[in-house]
Amino acid sequence: MTDPHFVIVGAGLAGAKAAEALREQGFEGPITLVGDEHHRPYERPPLSKEYLTGAAELDTVYVHDEAWYGEHDVDLRLGTSVTRIDRDAHQVETTTGDRIGYAKLLLATGSSPRRLPLPGGDAQGVHYLRRIEDSQRIKDMIATTAHLLVIGGGWIGLEVAAAARNAGVDVTIVETAKLPLLGVLGPEVAQVFADLHTEHGVKLRTDVGVERITTAGDIATGARLTDGTEIDAEAVVVGIGAVPNVSLAEEAGLDVDNGVLADAALRTSDPDIVVAGDIARAEHPLLGQRIRVEHWANALNQPAVAATSMLGGEARYDELPYFYTDQYDLGMEYHGYVESGGYDQVVFRGDRAAREFIAFWLAGGRVLAGMNVNVWDVGEPIKALIRSGRPVDTGRLADVDVPLDQVVPS
Repeated sequence: MTDPHFVIVGAGLAGAKAAEALREQGFEGPITLVGDEHHRPYERPPLSKEYLTGAAELDTVYVHDEAWYGEHDVDLRLGTSVTRIDRDAHQVETTTGDRIGYAKLLLATGSSPRRLPLPGGDAQGVHYLRRIEDSQRIKDMIATTAHLLVIGGGWIGLEVAAAARNAGVDVTIVETAKLPLLGVLGPEVAQVFADLHTEHGVKLRTDVGVERITTAGDIATGARLTDGTEIDAEAVVVGIGAVPNVSLAEEAGLDVDNGVLADAALRTSDPDIVVAGDIARAEHPLLGQRIRVEHWANALNQPAVAATSMLGGEARYDELPYFYTDQYDLGMEYHGYVESGGYDQVVFRGDRAAREFIAFWLAGGRVLAGMNVNVWDVGEPIKALIRSGRPVDTGRLADVDVPLDQVVPS
């Protein structure tokens, strides 16, 4: 009997880890991994961190070495896009004209930077960060630019700003909210990052939007803001979020709503199609709702569950959302999930002034998320507090002399 053929669409971290997981779980049949980039699968966090700053070389970003795919009999097709899924025939069509049959299909198509829908948004000198080539262009730009404008005070914008300031570039950040990261962290903790950047010489323009990118011919020269002021810059980096690449799934008739809808096993509305990574809006057993998270940890960890589902096994993805950042002398990790405004208290443990603390977001006395800033090896007890679902004594939670594993009342 011929082994079934599994196809993975999206040759990023999630796609590569899915191929790895299938082999580790004993699948011996053919695997085809299709990606539209010309690089073999790589991890994206270094593109705004170590690789951008020059602390790491390009060869450190790849998921596997070049020989791994041949050694594990994975048919890696780069520079190729899947243009259509024929669910009735169980085939995908590609830009090369091939029709590839599948028994099970994994979609890991990722996300794309949200474009600036304003005049001048695509001018020369306006940069978006998603791929290796984008990071290299921004890296080269930082080395030759004196004045940089960053539009958007999210993680990408702040990490690029930090890299540029560390290189001596004059940086202005424009953010429509009152604080950078306000929607993600709330005012209590977002202020930490606002202060961090202003102390490092970044000019923060908050609570204001961009009206247009100013240009000289086709070259960006800065921006005109909605309050009428103008900012001069030699280059612009736009970091205003990302959108999931769901058009392929949508055109195939899968259930889509801010991502491809999936159950906790990452199965879509088609039993032969699973999802992983940025596009997966999956039921979370602990949180009791569907969530979609655009962070590295999902792309790293979801594929093992997706592979089990492809093989007919039972597994659920119940890892807590996780992300991290490094900016200047601040390193942090965040575990948990809080919807914007979905908490009623923030408890700090440690020294905020020295930026060595843990922040906890609570609702009804229960810990929803924790962020450790320049405090390390506390991820497991933070996750245990969240998973317990039990009210905590906030005084003990804030007391650095009380071990975290002794915070929950017995």
